[in-house]
Amino acid sequence: MANKKILVVGSSNMDFSMNISRIPSLGETVIDDGGVAYTPGGKGANATIALTKLGADCAFATKLGADLHGQKLYKYYSDIGIDTKYIKVDHDHPTGLAVVMREGDGGNRIVVYPGANSYLTTDGVLAAFDCEPDAVYIGFEIPFSVALAAAKIAYAKNIPVFVDPAPASKDYDLESLPPVEVFSPNETETFEYTGIMPSTMDASLRAAFALSKRVKAKYIVIKQGARGAYLYDGKRYNTYPAIRGEKVVDTTAAGDTFTAALTLEYLRNSGDIEEAIRFANAAAAIAISRVGASTSVPTSEEVYQLLSSQK
Repeated sequence: MANKKILVVGSSNMDFSMNISRIPSLGETVIDDGGVAYTPGGKGANATIALTKLGADCAFATKLGADLHGQKLYKYYSDIGIDTKYIKVDHDHPTGLAVVMREGDGGNRIVVYPGANSYLTTDGVLAAFDCEPDAVYIGFEIPFSVALAAAKIAYAKNIPVFVDPAPASKDYDLESLPPVEVFSPNETETFEYTGIMPSTMDASLRAAFALSKRVKAKYIVIKQGARGAYLYDGKRYNTYPAIRGEKVVDTTAAGDTFTAALTLEYLRNSGDIEEAIRFANAAAAIAISRVGASTSVPTSEEVYQLLSSQK
C-alpha cells in the first residue's frame, strides 16, 4: 500500500531547551547544571516530523528566517525525507524560537517567539496543494487567517482536514472553519475555547458538546494527558485510557505526536477512529519516555510493539 501523502500547514521553531531543577522566583537567579540544547521544534514541525517517522509522505508549508537556525532546520527536514519545496524563507524576520524549561518531573513550561511563523501567507499555502495530499493537517501557531484559508482550500478540494487547534485563543472564530474530520485540542485549549475544563466525565461531555456547537467536526478528540483521550462524535462519547509506557521523562510534543499519529492511523485504517486513538495513545506514551520534541517521536513499528505488549 502506498504511503499516505499529508500536507502540514503550521509552524517551525528552533527549540532552546533547558533542564532545570525548579523555576526561579521573581528576582531570583538559579544556577543549574541540567544542560541546554537546540533542537527542532514548533507544533507544525513536530507533527510533520512525527508523521514522517511514522511512515507518511509529508509536505510542509511553513516559513523560516534567513538565519542559521532556519538553515539548520531546513537541512534537517530535507535529510529525514520531508518535502521542503513549499517552505518559504523570510529575509526580514528570524526563525521562530521556543524556550522550553523542562523540570525534573518531565513537565515543561514553554515560551514561543513566533518570528517568521507570523508572516506565513495564504499564497504560500495555496501553492502547497500542488502536492495533491490525501489529507491536510493544520495547527494554529501561524496566523489564524492562514490556517482558515488552508482548511477552506482543502474542503473545496474534498480533502479531509485534521486540526490541532493550539495554541488556543478566545479570539479565534472557530465557527468560520469548514467541516473538518478531526478537531483535537488538549484540556487547556478546550477550556480556552469553551470555558469548561474537561477534568471529569461529565465536564468532558459538556466541553465536547460546547466545542461541537462551534466547530463542524466529524470527531472531537480531547487530549487529556495521563488520563488518555476523550472522543465525541455528536451522538456518542467514549474514553480511551492512556497507555502506560516507561518512566515519564519529557512531555514536550506529546500532544503533537498524539494528533499526528491519530491522523496517520485514521487514514491507514479507513477512518477507524477508535483504533487511531489507541495508536495515538501508544505513540504519545513512547514520546514522553524520551527527551526532546522531534527527537522523541517513535516509529510505527515501536508503536505496534507497545500495543501488542498491552494485550
